[in-house]
Amino acid sequence: MHTGIGAFLSPLHAPGQDPHLTIRRDLQLVEHLDELNYDECWFGEHHSLAWPTIGAPETFIAAAAERTRQIKLANGVVPLPFHHPYNVATRAIMLDHLTRGRYILGVGPGATPNDAHQFGVDQDELKRMASEAIPAVRELVNGEERVSAKSDWFVLQDAKMQLPRYSKPGIEMAISSIGSANSPKVAGQFGLSLVSWGAPPPGAPATDLAQQWRYAEESAEEYGNTMDRGKWRVVAPLYIAETREEAYRDAREGFSTWLWDYWGKAAGFDVAASMEGVKSSQELEAGIEQGLAIVGSVEDAAAAIQRLQDETGGFGTFLVYAMNWASFEKTKRSYELLAEQVAPRFSGSTARGDESIQWSVDNRHVFPHTQARRERAEREGRSVHS
Repeated sequence: MHTGIGAFLSPLHAPGQDPHLTIRRDLQLVEHLDELNYDECWFGEHHSLAWPTIGAPETFIAAAAERTRQIKLANGVVPLPFHHPYNVATRAIMLDHLTRGRYILGVGPGATPNDAHQFGVDQDELKRMASEAIPAVRELVNGEERVSAKSDWFVLQDAKMQLPRYSKPGIEMAISSIGSANSPKVAGQFGLSLVSWGAPPPGAPATDLAQQWRYAEESAEEYGNTMDRGKWRVVAPLYIAETREEAYRDAREGFSTWLWDYWGKAAGFDVAASMEGVKSSQELEAGIEQGLAIVGSVEDAAAAIQRLQDETGGFGTFLVYAMNWASFEKTKRSYELLAEQVAPRFSGSTARGDESIQWSVDNRHVFPHTQARRERAEREGRSVHS
């Protein structure tokens, strides 16, 4: 299966930086990814913890749309319990137009307890509320019928978008999953694409991605839908450099800060337990061993993505979970290396060129002048290009 590449920007920036600067740099990064021919860029929605800085991803996508040409731009994701379904649909249709069909509507229940608390929503109700909103949003965005629905948290009365969607036949909708069976089953039930986290938080068990896909397919069969592996995204932190040693050197300090200050201090995970017995100088290596991140050379990245493909049975797009462990310039270089030296191994983009060279080699006899020149060069002990 051919695999595309993309990025998932929560984004995460260590506190202490000027947020205006980080916002501008995030926009510059999206432009850079567009020039590098990345397939997609997803933007999270967060309202707390300080590290993830975008609370209005739709506004950010609108700005990015004017700065890019071909890359798809996606909500990653709209936490549905925090938004009225009509507003979600209205913004989706507008972004479909502003991007000229390059928009993907990602949805989900929301995963940050702090955000739910600020919205006054019970954490235990998030999944139920998201499942109630999805069919209404789907019909408003991609359907033709007026929608009337009533829940304990939203009401729709003869609702229909007055603006037609730009994309034909419709806007792709996706749901995110951080490891439970809920989102894959919802994806199958409503015919949504799936976005799966391939790297667990510190101390959490590794996500069984193959099982996630089985949940989605079983649910899809039950409801008469079909899941498409080509629209399955797998997300993992990744940082690469020309050599493994350089990548480790670049990312080591940023990784440890992210590990202890984001996951530990801000998010409240028991990082100490996951790093028990690990020297501070070896936290990066331990994190890689635990599957928290992919860090290393081009070959390391290619091998890790291939392992994910083998373990899952194949997926459509690998998304780099943007961590910003290194400097801005080195971070951009990591994305360049992924696009230039890793992505072609999975996308099939070089297949025709490879075939052209092989055909030329196999059919050298068809070109007598070239063959004679080569033989003469070999006799004279020099290169054919001399």
